Amino acid sequence: MQANHVVKRKITTYDIVITALFAAICYVATNFRIDIPTPLGKTMIHCGNVFCLLSAMLMGGLRGGIADATGLTLFDLTGGWATSAPSTFVMRFVMGLVCGSISTAGRKKEKRTLWMIISAVTGMATYVVLYLSYSFLKGIVLGNAVGTVLVDVASKAATSVPAGCVSVVVAVVLYPFFYKALTAAGYYQKRA
Repeated sequence: MQANHVVKRKITTYDIVITALFAAICYVATNFRIDIPTPLGKTMIHCGNVFCLLSAMLMGGLRGGIADATGLTLFDLTGGWATSAPSTFVMRFVMGLVCGSISTAGRKKEKRTLWMIISAVTGMATYVVLYLSYSFLKGIVLGNAVGTVLVDVASKAATSVPAGCVSVVVAVVLYPFFYKALTAAGYYQKRA
């Protein structure tokens, strides 16, 4: 008779430090931004998306999602976007979870670059859809006219989609360099 063993994955101090490091990088990168006014407020183009994708691609879904959500939520809380912090936490966590899960699945397969492209595109597309859907629902719930809400969402889409495409390209280009550095530092051997 064979005993069933449950393998518990523990979170190590090393996991916490690396996740916090990537959260800090996401936070700092988001400060490099251009604010853009829209009919119902403002949006922005920022460098944080690059590092959100990169952290998820490097650390996997759960750790990447936590780093993304923490870094960008802290930015919202300290950067004048506090009312958006709860939705940012959820959307960024889901973005990192999707991107990181796909990249982890493809990391050990052939055509790793293709898998990283797919993970980055899927993660960014997930975020853009969540962000635009949230913007639409928020506008409607606040009692704005549907036409005004649609113009607001269209202006946000006009900035989010091209910025997301650039973020995907930059993250995929940077991935091999960061992966090599983390491998040399023993990150993948020390993970729980």
